[in-house]
Amino acid sequence: MTITVCLLLTLLIFTTQNGVNSKHEQGGEFCDAKPQSLCQGDSDLKTSSTVVTYSELKHLLAERKVRLFDVRNTDEFAEGRIPTAVNVPLGELGEAFGLTPDQFRARYGAPLPPADAADVVLYCQRGRRSAQALEIIRGLGYHRARHYAGGYSQWSQ
Repeated sequence: MTITVCLLLTLLIFTTQNGVNSKHEQGGEFCDAKPQSLCQGDSDLKTSSTVVTYSELKHLLAERKVRLFDVRNTDEFAEGRIPTAVNVPLGELGEAFGLTPDQFRARYGAPLPPADAADVVLYCQRGRRSAQALEIIRGLGYHRARHYAGGYSQWSQ
C-alpha cells in the first residue's frame, strides 16, 4: 500500500509539473517556467505600478524613454519583436542581470540598466513569462521595473 501511495504521489507531482512546464504560451514548446513561480505574487504583478499598457508602451517608445527586454526564446525573438527590444531569454535572465556592465554589453549588445532605473520594461508573448521575469529582476534589486502584460501577441495585432 505504501509503495502504491508513493507511486501515485510521484505520478501526480510529475504530471502537475509537466502540465505547467512543458508548454510555452504558444503551445507545444518547452519553457523554463516553474509551477510555483507562476503563482507567487500574481496579485502584485497585476497592479498598475508593475504593468505597462499598449498605449503607455507606444508613448514610451516614441519618447525613447524605455529599456525594453524581450524574455522570449531566441527563435521567437527572431520571428518578430517590438522595436528597440533586447533579447534576454527568461532562462538567462537571473545570470544576465547579475553580470558586470561590460559583460552584459558584450553578451547582449546593450547597456545593463542600473538597478534603480525606472524605464526597464519586460515582455514576452502574452505576459506570463514577463511576469515571472519581473519577479526575478525585482529580486535582484530592480524594484522599479515593469512588464508589458499584453506581450508581443497584443503588440503585433
